[in-house]
Amino acid sequence: MGPLTGRTPLRFSTQTLLLQLAVVALVVLLSGAVHAWLTYDRLGREAENQALTLARTVASDPGVRSEVQQISAQAGTPPPAELLTGPLMAAAEGARARTGALFVVITDETGLRLAHPDADRLGERVSTDPSEALSGKEVTTRNTGTLGPSAGAKVPVYAPGAGAPTGQVVGEVSVGYSTESIGQSLGRDIAPILLTAAGALLAGVLASFLLRHRLRRLTLGLEPEEISTLVHDQVAVLQGVDDGVIGISADGRISVFNAAARRMLDQPDLAGTAWADAPVPGALHALTRADAAEADAVEVVAGGRALVASARKALHGREDLGWVVMLRDRTELQHLTRQLDAVGTLSTALRAQRHEFANQLHTIAGFMSIGQHQQARDYLARLAATGPLKFPVDQAELLQDPYLQAFLGAKGVEADERGVSLRLGPETLVRGQVVEPQDVTTVLGNLIDNAVNAAVAGSGPDRWVEVEVLDAPGADGAAGTLHIIVGDSGDGLPTSDGGSDAGPDGVFAEGFTTARTPARASAGQGLGLALARQLARRRGGDVTVLDRGSPGGPGAVFLATLPGTTAMTPNPQGGDDA
Repeated sequence: MGPLTGRTPLRFSTQTLLLQLAVVALVVLLSGAVHAWLTYDRLGREAENQALTLARTVASDPGVRSEVQQISAQAGTPPPAELLTGPLMAAAEGARARTGALFVVITDETGLRLAHPDADRLGERVSTDPSEALSGKEVTTRNTGTLGPSAGAKVPVYAPGAGAPTGQVVGEVSVGYSTESIGQSLGRDIAPILLTAAGALLAGVLASFLLRHRLRRLTLGLEPEEISTLVHDQVAVLQGVDDGVIGISADGRISVFNAAARRMLDQPDLAGTAWADAPVPGALHALTRADAAEADAVEVVAGGRALVASARKALHGREDLGWVVMLRDRTELQHLTRQLDAVGTLSTALRAQRHEFANQLHTIAGFMSIGQHQQARDYLARLAATGPLKFPVDQAELLQDPYLQAFLGAKGVEADERGVSLRLGPETLVRGQVVEPQDVTTVLGNLIDNAVNAAVAGSGPDRWVEVEVLDAPGADGAAGTLHIIVGDSGDGLPTSDGGSDAGPDGVFAEGFTTARTPARASAGQGLGLALARQLARRRGGDVTVLDRGSPGGPGAVFLATLPGTTAMTPNPQGGDDA
């Protein structure tokens, strides 16, 4: 195994902290440097202004003007010894001593020094260009002379009785203050700058640590790559599953509402909505109450569907992240269950019929072998009249639609096993063909199941369920409407006196059941009528109570109207159906 060549990368929060600290330090240093430069420049300008004021004062002194004019009028310059003890030297040094200036220099009209702090420099030409001052201009300068770097000013000296701008210039006065003294002043002023910078740096460091802590708390300690992966996984899972997922954050707002949940609840995207105000069934709100435990799944009806809902608390370590509500659609399962029941019943009937057909064929063969041809013909006529299949459904010949035949036949077998006779009413007439079998069987199956239960629980001697099915063709070739009436021999719907609120609409509320023995919340009872009404109303129809029934029978009568569920079959002869 080779040596490790890489190091563990810094966490994102640590990288962010270091970057913030670097930015804060850079900003503080730049701010301090700019502030120091501005302070230095301000002190330099103050020194220039002070030098200009002192130079004007010395240049306007009558004695200095007179003495400089006399020396300038002479053919040559007095010797240094004479200048050293002269009045100009005394005036210049006196002004320098009083003000703390680095130098106060007086020159003649040619730029030769008449007064200078260094006696050895008397009579020499100044080291900086005096031409601007000798031409009558006042200038401020920052340069390095024989006494070192300085900030100063040069002012022309006019002859007595003359002045700017037309007077005769007989010399100039140059005054300078050492920049070293400016640096000393800056050193005294820099302390507040450093304290301010240190305070700003400390505040920035504290803010960076607080931001790092909050960032780690908000991201649950995850790295950006992990967050990106989680987002991709969340989108793939939430949008790819058939189950509805609703995420409720700890502050009570919907954070996740996937496409399956929108489809099942027939709602738009509710992400960002307060969960307490969300237009969802009350049973879902009850699952996420603060005092609710993680109970078994419950069944609810919403959007014309029978749903199984469950809720779980979402935790990350000890942190409460809220709730996750899962929705599973049982509507398709119920439909498939009915289809499987019908197929199973038909299969059983076909197996029995196969043996019956064999016996019938043997009977016909016997008649033919003994020459009883007329009896064989009569026997075949009776077989043709009864049909190939026998279901325990009275007047089944009134129904010609094969789908309804098979479904009602299967229901007849189930009812017969429970001692209930299933029959078709005499007004049954379906001329078209069912084109929406799923909705039709859901509504019809729920009504028949409830009627069979009521008949079994009834106190009357006879137990029966009667179904009438009629279709009305649609206008201009549109899909027709199927009308279903279901009655039974039970004791009718319970009244409020019996302890159950079963008003005209109360029987369609979730949880209403006529069963004598209460079932578990997840057993499926109390949803059939609510689901049937929602399906019918979603198609523009309805399920209503025609008759509440009475104790001892007959029982309740329900009417279901299902628009757009049938289509007229074409007449093979090309004419209208008679």
